Amino acid sequence: MTDYDVVIVGAGISGINAAYRLQTQLPHLRYTILEARENLGGTWDLFKYPGIRSDSDLFTFGFAWHPWDQDNPIAEGPAIVNYLKRTTAQHGIDQHIQYGQRLRGADWSSADNTWSLSVENTADERMKVIAARFIIFGTGYYDYQTPLQTEIPGLGHFTGQVIHPQFWPEDLDYSDKRIVVIGSGATAVTLLPNLVEKAQHVTMLQRSPTYILALPNRNKPFMARIFPAFIARRLIRISWMLTSRIFFLFCQAFPLIARSILRFRTKSLLPKNVPWDPHFKPRYNPWDQRLCITPDGDFYQSLHSGKASVKTDTITTVTQKGIQLDSGEFLEADMIVPATGLRLRIAGGASISVDGAPVQLNEKFIWHGMMLQDMPNAAFIIGYTNASWTLGADATAHTLCRILKNLEKRGFEAVAPRMSPALESRIQPRRLLNLSSTYVTKAEKDLPRAADRGPWVPRDNYFSDLLFAKYGNIEEDMEFLGKKKTL
Repeated sequence: MTDYDVVIVGAGISGINAAYRLQTQLPHLRYTILEARENLGGTWDLFKYPGIRSDSDLFTFGFAWHPWDQDNPIAEGPAIVNYLKRTTAQHGIDQHIQYGQRLRGADWSSADNTWSLSVENTADERMKVIAARFIIFGTGYYDYQTPLQTEIPGLGHFTGQVIHPQFWPEDLDYSDKRIVVIGSGATAVTLLPNLVEKAQHVTMLQRSPTYILALPNRNKPFMARIFPAFIARRLIRISWMLTSRIFFLFCQAFPLIARSILRFRTKSLLPKNVPWDPHFKPRYNPWDQRLCITPDGDFYQSLHSGKASVKTDTITTVTQKGIQLDSGEFLEADMIVPATGLRLRIAGGASISVDGAPVQLNEKFIWHGMMLQDMPNAAFIIGYTNASWTLGADATAHTLCRILKNLEKRGFEAVAPRMSPALESRIQPRRLLNLSSTYVTKAEKDLPRAADRGPWVPRDNYFSDLLFAKYGNIEEDMEFLGKKKTL
């Protein structure tokens, strides 16, 4: 006997969405959500730095089955957490969440066709074992305990405060401080306009620039003015999906034109005393890395205020009082914020084994971006790098529900992706995450692998993935295990 048919790990966007799809498509299955923290929301409840917000529009980042009900496409973390709480309560998902329960290990028994999950109660560190037929890792791919380690020469000499965005104290007073934010990604672009509200001056120090796209964030969508709310929300969501996809494909097909458009738009928003080159001239094409979003152009507005600036340079060393740059310039600072990216980690750091043999995730290929080679009855929810995370999570959830139904229909207990030796000798590995960002390239050696053919290619298109979820061949390169009467 098992405690649950399905155990979902993580009560963030991915886990909540998977729970809804399970309880609506397979209502007879027993499921639970294990959440290591004391609140739902995942990333949006963890990060507390000023202005923490989504870098995808909430119309597509929100759930298809419970659309985002505000007019602003970009929202801050607390608003997203509130939306998730209202959503889980309305659909009864909150009753299935076990808080303070950290998955430490998962071992698959081929004899029993069951997962044994070692779960720690974070309050008293007591351990318990949960038996489950199927496990869904909705843990995302960020390491919540350890930030990305970046070598900043001389940082230990600094006598001011060093605050990592991942561990920002909620009561931190940075009034009238001179702050240097190191980095040029979404976190740095978010911090700059929010810190200037209290700080004396904020400098964003970047080794190389990124694309920063301004989006209006206050206008009521046209469709919301002419259609009833429940229709308008769905139409707005579809329009954002199509527009985002078309823009991505345009950037990929015509990178030089896309660069010109973004350059023209950026120059029009910059103060006259801030040059586009070198501060806003990226070395790469649009969507080789994710574009940063600045709602209502707040990043550019902060530059106009005179309390914010951008420096494009490399660090010689950090001294007691600030940062010495290779150009010879010295940045005086009271506080340094290393916003240099996040450390990636799959499965939330839990150890995984099959019949007692440890599974090395980075040695395995991943089937349709969700199930690991040779690992039965387990799935990893991984979203898109070129669109909202939730779209990929939802395509995965639909596919998993179909796989579970197929197991019931055929009378099997388990299913595992298998790659034949002949195929494995012919394929060419590909990146799981198709980005050139530093945090992705540093983590590549630790992530599961994708390939150039068959069901092992990486996913990047919600529309084709949703089509596969509903009608694709879910038995290709799959082995079915253990006959039984019912799931």
